[in-house]
Amino acid sequence: MSLSDAELLGRGTDLIAPASPGAPYDLVFLDRDGTLNEHRPGYVDRPGDLILLPHAVAAVRAFNDAGARVVLVTNQRGIATGVLHEADLLAVQRELVRQLAAGGAHLDAVQLCPHEQATCACRKPAPGLLLTALNRAPWADPAHCVLFGDQDSDLRAARAAGVRGVRVGPAGLAVPSVRGRGSRAL
Repeated sequence: MSLSDAELLGRGTDLIAPASPGAPYDLVFLDRDGTLNEHRPGYVDRPGDLILLPHAVAAVRAFNDAGARVVLVTNQRGIATGVLHEADLLAVQRELVRQLAAGGAHLDAVQLCPHEQATCACRKPAPGLLLTALNRAPWADPAHCVLFGDQDSDLRAARAAGVRGVRVGPAGLAVPSVRGRGSRAL
């Protein structure tokens, strides 16, 4: 699956295709830094600095294979402060997509907040990123969605959007035991 540059920068507006019948979740929201890739001081501003955590690709692939739609939700405040340039962020996002694809995994959409703290409704812990994705997936039921993240702000955003939040540990996203709807997937 190929994502446009606009999508990779969180500006996509196309509807998100429905999850497969029987998928364990409608939407799986994934934080980026600390969940999919190593959280490092400052910003991941070069593709070579993007180091995926050990089970990230396999976990995303498991959600893909189960028919859930996977949406990246990430705060990238460095854009607002000028420390992170949009072209550099785009290169990192492309590298993330490339590394996932090399392992047979993909993202279905990206919601990204480039704003300074306390200046918008999208920056986690606000629910805006999740609500925008839910608007792009009008078929999705928040009660059948989940967010995986490593920070309190991720879990607070999930709660505010009516989505289940799951905190990941220092090793990031683990390969889930994915089952069909109606059974416990984690």
